Amino acid sequence: MLPQDLASDLLTYIVERRFKPGDQIPPLTELSEELGISVNKLREQLEVARMLGLVDVRPRAGIRLKAYNFLPAVRLSLLYALAMDRRSFRDFGDLRISIEVGFWREAVGRLLPEDRDRLRALVAQAWRKLNDTPIRLPHREHREFHLTIFSRLENPFALAMLESFWEAYEAIEYHVYADYAYLREVWTYHERITEAIDCGDIDASLAAFVEHTRLLRYRNSPGSEHPVAVEVAPYLAADGRSSSDPLDQA
Repeated sequence: MLPQDLASDLLTYIVERRFKPGDQIPPLTELSEELGISVNKLREQLEVARMLGLVDVRPRAGIRLKAYNFLPAVRLSLLYALAMDRRSFRDFGDLRISIEVGFWREAVGRLLPEDRDRLRALVAQAWRKLNDTPIRLPHREHREFHLTIFSRLENPFALAMLESFWEAYEAIEYHVYADYAYLREVWTYHERITEAIDCGDIDASLAAFVEHTRLLRYRNSPGSEHPVAVEVAPYLAADGRSSSDPLDQA
């Protein structure tokens, strides 16, 4: 790929000058003179770069290049898609499951003892919340459980996709409504996954995860006649295809 394919004079300039994360980018007035482009056009390109998480812009500190992170671009695009049609979450959930299944063995194989300790602690904390009076929803533990499993994966693109899934989960508030019996079933699977990982049985942990993704329960959200999936992923049917999603009926 050639730098000019970026369709941004600013990004092309950064690439061609081989700036590194943390480097100071010249002010827009200076860039305008050097590149022969108006300051207004460069300001528009700078805003795009900022929204994509590529640069940091602060008063008096100027413009600095940030370390590349795929998450801001994915998050922005995904949240826009959900704002247009929340049923897009179903398709993104299919992708999330495919990523987790595809990278499962590599991710679990990289986990350190402290990561396995963390998984056990998250399961224990979730059960404490579910057994409390009144019960508390272990949403933070749910998100952290899944992301911990992939925390040692050395693929920034896969990690960004997984993290953006959970941000979308929260954005559309699927974590707000949950059936108690269903949550207990979810965490029973999480416990099985953790036990298999502790035993070094990666295949068994993956099998438990795949079973876990096939869970699907619904409950109506307040003020809505349409059911909402309480576990945010669109689960796979036995033949590997996506099962029906209640949002299809919305």
